Amino acid sequence: MSAIIVAGMVKAVNPLLAPYKTPHQTVPFNEIKNEHYFPAFEEAMKQHNQEIDQIVNNKQAPTFENTIVALEKAGSLLSKVGSPFYNMLGSETNDELQQIAQKISPLMTEHSNAITLNEKLFTKVKSVYETKDKLKLTAEQQMLLQKTFDRFVNSGANLSGKDKKIYRGLSKDLSMLTLQFGQNVLKETNKWSLLITDKHILSGLPVDVMEMLAINAKKAGKEGWMLNLKATTYTPFMKYAENRDLRRELYMAFTTRNLSGGEFVNVENVRKIVNTRLKIANLLGHKSYADYVLVRRMAENKESVNNLLDKLFEAYKPVAEKEYAAVQEYANKNGAYFKVQPWDWSYYSEKLKDEKYDLNDEMLKPYFELENVKKGVFGLATRLFGIKFVKNPNIPLYHPEVDAYNVIDEKGKFLSVLYTDFHPRDSKRAGAWMSEYKGQWMEGKKDSRPHVTIVMNFTRPTETKPALITFDEFTTFLHEFGHALHGMFAKGTFESLSGTSVYRDFVELPSQMMENWGVEKEFLDGFAVHYKTGEKIPAELIQKIKDSENYNAGNICLRQLSFGYLDMAWHTIETPFEGDVIMNEKKAMAATQILPVVYEAGMSPTFSHIFSGGYAAGYYSYKWAEVLDADAYSVFTKNGIFDTKTAASFRNNILMKGGSEHPMVLYKRFRGQEPTIDALLKRNGIVADSAK
Repeated sequence: MSAIIVAGMVKAVNPLLAPYKTPHQTVPFNEIKNEHYFPAFEEAMKQHNQEIDQIVNNKQAPTFENTIVALEKAGSLLSKVGSPFYNMLGSETNDELQQIAQKISPLMTEHSNAITLNEKLFTKVKSVYETKDKLKLTAEQQMLLQKTFDRFVNSGANLSGKDKKIYRGLSKDLSMLTLQFGQNVLKETNKWSLLITDKHILSGLPVDVMEMLAINAKKAGKEGWMLNLKATTYTPFMKYAENRDLRRELYMAFTTRNLSGGEFVNVENVRKIVNTRLKIANLLGHKSYADYVLVRRMAENKESVNNLLDKLFEAYKPVAEKEYAAVQEYANKNGAYFKVQPWDWSYYSEKLKDEKYDLNDEMLKPYFELENVKKGVFGLATRLFGIKFVKNPNIPLYHPEVDAYNVIDEKGKFLSVLYTDFHPRDSKRAGAWMSEYKGQWMEGKKDSRPHVTIVMNFTRPTETKPALITFDEFTTFLHEFGHALHGMFAKGTFESLSGTSVYRDFVELPSQMMENWGVEKEFLDGFAVHYKTGEKIPAELIQKIKDSENYNAGNICLRQLSFGYLDMAWHTIETPFEGDVIMNEKKAMAATQILPVVYEAGMSPTFSHIFSGGYAAGYYSYKWAEVLDADAYSVFTKNGIFDTKTAASFRNNILMKGGSEHPMVLYKRFRGQEPTIDALLKRNGIVADSAK
């Protein structure tokens, strides 16, 4: 840690507050300790307040530069402190960090409210906004002005003094509730484990999975095989375990997390969150929280969202019913004289898939060794966009499993830092995500480049094999890498409009777009080789991947629609919800349920996307963006999947632009027209593709 001399004494400097003397000014994780965060937040908020006071007390007439741009630049130290803290909460948390978060959350909410509810400041913002037609602003400047004005209005700036006080309390409550919800899910997931000492009980599990379970037990100081609720254990277990009773036990443990009993129950948090959001929406003049949120989305209103969900439901449900009937028939033919239940679905559908296409995860995994997959995914970006990835061993890391890369553009210039973090830990929340440690912005002619991270929970290496990932994990890598490209290619003036700072139902376009290459033979041929023999993945295996691409597409779509309908059910309520959380959930999802309903199970108490993430009234975004990505990828299939002109257009019109213009304007600039669901229906085989 650096130090300064004060009156003959050595005083340590908080590394979060000092200039970073690291490559590209990356976060000095090797210097930062938990105890640095809280005082750094306090100092950063203090400096931010001083910057706000300077704007408010400026005697000159409010202008775009001295008010809107000044606001945009204010709080840079707070961003610098907050980015590593909030990233660590997800990627490498501990009890102390979570306690700090509980302490910081209400202070940060109050700090934000003090800015957006500052009447003198809003008067200046409003003054600039009301003269916007005379200011001759660029499209990007217009977007910043609109976003700034909307931020104040949507945070209560137009409320009366009494209502502002109510808003402060509600927003503080909401920040604490969503924080607690997410922490509860992580703790409850980590709490459950089951030690198996009889190997025969685990019959059907592949060797790789057995090795992983043995490692789980060894880490816990036990002999045997340890089951847990992490996706790397749960998913393969439900696919391959022959023991139906054990499948049911694991399924029930997974789907009743945070539901009843114990200290991490989230049922009441669900009620409190949706009711607090409703109160905020009502206070700001909206009937429901969805009405409040969707104004700032491509969908614009709940009618558009429901229209999309309903159209997809109508197209996919008949297909899903046929798929379920086929799995049921297969199970019956193979001695299962019972109705296929949710804990049976993965097991029998995987066996049917294997029989139908002679394809399963274990056949593919030897060709998807993680190091080779990294080369392939990075190589795809090189082939499309000319960028290269060079590991930088001098960049400090927060965990030994993390890698950091210098990303170099096609002209040899530094583009970005990319961190990769692939494997599960108790200190890491479930799922996969992309985030930033530093955004991108322009300071005059200087382009300040971003620091991007992608975090996953992929299958670990074992004592006898390297990390061999499943095909689903491979497509997840492509998905998060698409988000990373959106961040790394950012080229905007203002950080708040840069990179992935776009409408929520647009942000998934680049990520879902990248998944399309995952089934392309020409791409797979470049890196998918057997980890032992070096043999290239056989052409017939790639064809099987293509042939099976739409296997159970109906059920997969209905599953996503069920989450979308559930999200909308919670966020379109117009009166406070006091009923049974799980019964309301069952009602919302009823039409989409093909499998028998398990009434003891529940989704809402662990639905982190909408209750502790940013997808409230926005889960539909995945399907919305899937329509966009299928439509957009049709340009590549027409011009060539590695066509550099098409890639350049996607980069220049979508990836680089961030939120600098309305997303439909950007999309039409790339595509030449608005999207339709036709390309998605054709891709999924729901309707015939006349071009084939």
